[in-house]
Amino acid sequence: MMYSSPFRKTLFTSLVAVLITIASWSIPVVSAAELLCGIDRLEVSCCKELSGLRVGLITNAVGVTRHGEANYALLLRNGVDVKFLMAPEHGFAVNVEAGKKVGSAFVADMLPVFSLYGESKKPAIEQLRQIDVLVFDLQDIGTRCYTYISTMNNAMAACEQAGTPFMVLDRPNPIAPLAQSGFMVQPGYESFVGAVDVPFIHGMTVGEIALLLKQQRYKKLDLRVIPMQGYVRQKFGDEQDGFTFRTPSPNIKNVETAIVYPATVFLEATAVSEGRGTDAPFLQFGAPFIKSEELLNAVKSYNLMGVSFAQVEFTSRFRKFSGQVCYGLKLTVTDRRTFDPFRTATALLLELQRLYPEKTGICNGRYFFDKLAGTPLFSQMIIQQQPIDTIIAESRRQVEQFRVSMLAAPLLYQ
Repeated sequence: MMYSSPFRKTLFTSLVAVLITIASWSIPVVSAAELLCGIDRLEVSCCKELSGLRVGLITNAVGVTRHGEANYALLLRNGVDVKFLMAPEHGFAVNVEAGKKVGSAFVADMLPVFSLYGESKKPAIEQLRQIDVLVFDLQDIGTRCYTYISTMNNAMAACEQAGTPFMVLDRPNPIAPLAQSGFMVQPGYESFVGAVDVPFIHGMTVGEIALLLKQQRYKKLDLRVIPMQGYVRQKFGDEQDGFTFRTPSPNIKNVETAIVYPATVFLEATAVSEGRGTDAPFLQFGAPFIKSEELLNAVKSYNLMGVSFAQVEFTSRFRKFSGQVCYGLKLTVTDRRTFDPFRTATALLLELQRLYPEKTGICNGRYFFDKLAGTPLFSQMIIQQQPIDTIIAESRRQVEQFRVSMLAAPLLYQ
């Protein structure tokens, strides 16, 4: 992601401020070439930042160190008083399908795991008042509608209300090199799939988003961010030296899927299957009513860069059209550096709506579609069949306004 000179200067100033804060925490420095996530930096310091504190931890099974040790196990091994864990959508074991409520559980036969995707999506104030700090360690995938940053937002709000400090252990954004794109969240269209007003593809880490939220909403919150060391924003998650991307939810199996996800996730709000229930969720899509060759020829006319399409047929094991043969397309990213997921999403939606206006279901699913998009404008422009360049130009205008506002915001990495 490229930034202007003033933006780079602001980033540098913010980074210096953070490093001064980090220096006061006395976290030992390791080789600059070695990627250390926030949890790894705690390991290096033997968790001194949490010494003597009662700790709650928002995490799941993907929250491990560079050596594969569970974060809560690391804390316990270093004498940290971990009182409980909290798990987001998909549950602690990361095996619950999207949208399904998750119950509470135990890990290691001793630590309670309270659900943040059950009856409530927000930590209980009375629980927060029983600890000295709530720690957040989740692997995000860089697209706004992925709900882990919404969970973080809710937790920050609750911590401010309870007067409990909030600590973020930062992790890589696996699709950070992709340009910020998509529409911003319009007032009145906030939801759990659009709780943070950042671009749909936001290019930020959870630590940076937390700093932004503190500046915008939670000024009284005691926020502590443990930034990464050796993180390179211009690298995808599976290109970061020493970093292993672990699947953070049942259908995001690798970085390739995370890259394509923002191009096909809007199909969740249509009558077209986004490939859930198959071996290639989000990498393929289809429906019984689609004519694959017809759609392929239509999509090819857009000359989309960095991606190729092939006709496909599949039968989903669950969700939409379970047990029925679906016809559609499979996406293959041929060049990550030129692939534009949001432009691809727009082209696919325009052609599905043009070819199958009575069956695609955008009109019937607009409430959820508009929540995903953060605005009703996207669905309006798709239904009206406005030119793709007109749609992209409007989304870029909104992103540019965000980027201008971010010139004064604290980002951690150049």
